[in-house]
Amino acid sequence: MTTAAMTPSTTRPAEPSSPCWLVRPRSDGGCDYVSFSPTHGAVEMREGSHLPPQMPLLKRRRRLAADEAEACRRSLQQEAGFHQSEPLF
Repeated sequence: MTTAAMTPSTTRPAEPSSPCWLVRPRSDGGCDYVSFSPTHGAVEMREGSHLPPQMPLLKRRRRLAADEAEACRRSLQQEAGFHQSEPLF
């Protein structure tokens, strides 16, 4: 049995098996959130804000390929001040 080396063109990040939540606190006590949920070969990305006890506000929702979702998640954490969190609701 031989192991073939993977080339960069065949390397693809694995799709997350469970939702990932990113949160960024706001000065008013609320937070901005982004959640990534795997759905049928893609990843659904939901962006919104939450100020308890009010209902969460969904600002934008879109589907991304797994590699796009991973790049977006990394960018939000490294450049936009988001950190990983437990689900908010």
